[in-house]
Amino acid sequence: MIEGRAQRLAFGEELVELIDRNPRVIVLDGDLANSTRADIVAEKCPDHFLEMGIAEQNMVGVAAGLASVGFIPFISTFAAFSAKRDLDQIRIVVAQPGLHVIVTGAYSGIQTGKTGKTHQSVEDITIFRAMPNMTVIVPADDIEVRKAMNALVMENDGPAYLRLTRDPYKQVFNEEYEFKIGKAIVFREGSDVALIGTGEQSIRCLEAADMLDAEGIHAYVLHLPTIKPLDEQAILEAAKRTHHVVTAEDHSIIGGLGGAVAEVLSEGYPTPLKRIGLRDVYGESAPNAQLMEKYCLTPKHITEAARSLIA
Repeated sequence: MIEGRAQRLAFGEELVELIDRNPRVIVLDGDLANSTRADIVAEKCPDHFLEMGIAEQNMVGVAAGLASVGFIPFISTFAAFSAKRDLDQIRIVVAQPGLHVIVTGAYSGIQTGKTGKTHQSVEDITIFRAMPNMTVIVPADDIEVRKAMNALVMENDGPAYLRLTRDPYKQVFNEEYEFKIGKAIVFREGSDVALIGTGEQSIRCLEAADMLDAEGIHAYVLHLPTIKPLDEQAILEAAKRTHHVVTAEDHSIIGGLGGAVAEVLSEGYPTPLKRIGLRDVYGESAPNAQLMEKYCLTPKHITEAARSLIA
């Protein structure tokens, strides 16, 4: 693994590339362009950028109208706003008619630049996963962000939610990587325990696997960039190989990745499971490292969960 670039920077740059290849792509921003990096589009492709101001509900309505006449709108705002403030509009005018609108949730999870619980979203995966017609994508690094955006424009024709982080982390993919909506990625083979992650937490699962390997515990690491549609066969295969499963997400354990995996296992292959995530609490304002430690989201906590299962 090498040091990666911020997902939000990849988002802004890839939007420009997408617009160049497909002029139907258009970006609607909720007065956060310099944070989400949609400002890159405003600078380089101003005719494809609409500043909607602090009016998220109206922004969704405009996006729905544009989609209904053939445009492919990206809604650019924070996850805390896209999953709550404009949720009714997304449900009624985007998801129910199945329009091709891509809702982005920037600054997701608790690593949001010390903004605190008002601007952190730890329930957005649950909300959008439960919404009929909605595709939910949670990339691991900046390269996967770009690949996922292309897939959502070129291969998907319905509503989607794209969850993005604020700060740079490590990079696990290269330019040859082929992203497929609904397809899980096996990061590492192993037989003792399955570590299943989404987003950046999949990278922390890889780090945890290195720590466990030093102890003679061989972890199978599965990355789920698509939470919906879910690669259920990949989850069941991981469970059948290892008979122990740990999930990891920067999100509530209620209804997110951990809940989705638990549903699959309970119906298809009951398996001992531990969920790493926020345990029915809101976050707070602090540096990323302190938040990850306090809410038990680090590779160390993933290894502890794996050890306890095996024991």
